[in-house]
Amino acid sequence: MEALILDLTLILVVAGAVTLLFKKLKQPLVLGYIVAGFLVSPHMPYLASVVDKENIQTWADIGVLFLLFALGLDFSFKKILKMGMAPVIAACSIVFSMMMLGILVGKAFGWSQMNCIFLGGMLAMSSTTIIYKAFDDMGLRQQHFASLVMSVLILEDVLAIVMMVMLSTVADGNSANGGQLLMSILRLGFILVLWFVVGIFLIPLFLRKTRKLMTDEMLVIVSLGLCFLMAVIATGAGFSSAFGAFVMGSILAETIEADKIIRLVEPVKNLFGAVFFVSVGMLVDPEILASQWLPILVLTLTILFGQAIFGSTGYMLSGQPLKTAMRCGFSMAQIGEFAFIIASLGLTLGVIGDFLYPVVVAVSVITTFLTPYMIRAAIPAYEILEQRMPKTWLRRLNHLGEAHHATASEQNLWRQLLTQMGVNTLIYSILSGATIALMFTFVKPFLAKLLPEKLSIVNYQLSIVNLLTGLLTILLIAHFLRAMIMKKNHSPEFRALWTESHLNRLPLIFTVLVRIVIAAAFIFYIVNDLFHFKGALIVAIALVAIVIMVMSRGLKNRSIRLERMFVQNLRSREIEAQVRGRKKPLFEGHLLDRDIHIGEFTVPDDSRWAGQSLSQLNIGHRFGVHVSSVLRGMQRLNIPTGDTLIFPGDRIRAIGNDDQLQQFANALRDELVPEDFEIEKREMHLRKIILDKDSPFIGRSLKESRIREEYNCMVVGVEEGQQDLTIIDANRLFEQGDIVWVVGEDANLKRLMKTKT
Repeated sequence: MEALILDLTLILVVAGAVTLLFKKLKQPLVLGYIVAGFLVSPHMPYLASVVDKENIQTWADIGVLFLLFALGLDFSFKKILKMGMAPVIAACSIVFSMMMLGILVGKAFGWSQMNCIFLGGMLAMSSTTIIYKAFDDMGLRQQHFASLVMSVLILEDVLAIVMMVMLSTVADGNSANGGQLLMSILRLGFILVLWFVVGIFLIPLFLRKTRKLMTDEMLVIVSLGLCFLMAVIATGAGFSSAFGAFVMGSILAETIEADKIIRLVEPVKNLFGAVFFVSVGMLVDPEILASQWLPILVLTLTILFGQAIFGSTGYMLSGQPLKTAMRCGFSMAQIGEFAFIIASLGLTLGVIGDFLYPVVVAVSVITTFLTPYMIRAAIPAYEILEQRMPKTWLRRLNHLGEAHHATASEQNLWRQLLTQMGVNTLIYSILSGATIALMFTFVKPFLAKLLPEKLSIVNYQLSIVNLLTGLLTILLIAHFLRAMIMKKNHSPEFRALWTESHLNRLPLIFTVLVRIVIAAAFIFYIVNDLFHFKGALIVAIALVAIVIMVMSRGLKNRSIRLERMFVQNLRSREIEAQVRGRKKPLFEGHLLDRDIHIGEFTVPDDSRWAGQSLSQLNIGHRFGVHVSSVLRGMQRLNIPTGDTLIFPGDRIRAIGNDDQLQQFANALRDELVPEDFEIEKREMHLRKIILDKDSPFIGRSLKESRIREEYNCMVVGVEEGQQDLTIIDANRLFEQGDIVWVVGEDANLKRLMKTKT
């Protein structure tokens, strides 16, 4: 225990000192933690080093859980769905290209197959933290291309979670077997959808019922308890604990309490996250770096040029013009947190060499330092390309970027309808399958202990246990099967296609029949597994059961209530955001076609704008932007007038193009009250002043003396012989011998004392 305390003390002290230095140098704090880990590692003999590395590694594993839990809290399934296909195309193409490039580089060095596969996974993941910090430091976060990059990075983080699961599967099999990977993907999808749907039902309901009882302290305990519970469940299901933490974070992200949970969990995440990155730095061995200098150099160049080429290409394929695509691609030329997590996974599974981890850390450090320079190099590189590339090629590349844009009105009705039907069928199939598995696994053995007797009916030995289990299971999944068959049959898309052409009617009927067959298959499985009836009888029973489900009005009403509850839970955070004024208006998407968009800016605490009205600030004429709303606490001031005052902490939403919003952001950031470097001289003192016959204040009233205006001091009272001071009237005239008590700063009091006589 003593060694653990000493190690933790050493880690936090060194990490604090190094990160202060990196903050001064305007470098990412992640690099500071890695450098601190290197300084306290056994590889640095000139300084004190960590004694018990196993305990530190345990804490680092907890740090990974908190990092992915926090990532899940920032993740939103609805946000991903609303992004459309453009970020999906860019993310998938970039990840695939960089992964293949990493595997080829590993093969060129003659590394093993598992080393190459894990290397590809590490190189495919750009760093969300580092890019976000670079955009923030360079004042680019409000620009349109930066929002495109962040959308793709969110999807990359999701793909990284999937990749971790896939790499674990490959490592367990020690080979990239296609069938094994396919089964793992299907199993992953099943678990994800099941957890998400069940989580959206249960967790928001639980938080809503306990909202009045839940203090901040209890909310932290409950949230972290759910995080670790899901980590344990994920481990039991054959996935990593980090994956479970991410899933629970993504479920809590859909609740009203998500913002509060993020704020409360942030300090815990920062502490354990720092320990994780310090443990990463502890694995850096100078001898390995010296012997592996060539792979480090090659991998660094691979990331820089690979992301510049394949990243830009991916964004062009997603529908961006060449200039925007290059700015996005050049911004992603680094690797970060997930590379370390994937490398840790490989070491834990024992499938990658010890040399690979420090090599990846070194590459990450170098590419992180180069990230701001790569972002700045995008526009000069585009200008060089523009000058040297044939005009026809340039027009075609820009046209390629515009060819994929489509409005909602242009979307195909068939695609909408089939997508909606497919999602519903998938969800209700997973819920039905999970219900059947639970009933057969737990309820059937329980009933067998209570009712072991047999019942003979028409030469078939039917167990009462099987009969009850089958009936209960069918009753439970009836809601799901009915919704699977009937939902979307009366949707606007279905009706429009039905009335538009007679040729559409047969395919539409076919979609209904397919869902009936899928629903019948569940009934077929239950009856066949429990009773071993002949096929014809099974089909007949299945069809009768389905007809009863479809015709049952009570079942329909219950299905509608369940679905409405689910949708309400799913949209609870979105509804709360609309009520509180945190959600951007719907018209924002239409502004993008006109090269303008909405930016949100927070007024700093020490801003010179505080206390001034919009008309005094003259924002429209100075920057060319329009202030659409001001968010203040729980208030939202839409279309503010020129008399609206600005206060510290206000969130201003302004409409303009990239250049206008950038100028607005720079002014808001730079127009600050200068920092007071002589704060010690601002201490307030209480002094008494005795007015003699030569005092210039005799015969004047408090107002006429102008003590407050000229000396910046305040008269708090006059001593008239009693225990308490008399509050002086503003019209009272000062007299000789008055004992006046004054409050002010020391320098101002000295000036006042000099003039009293």
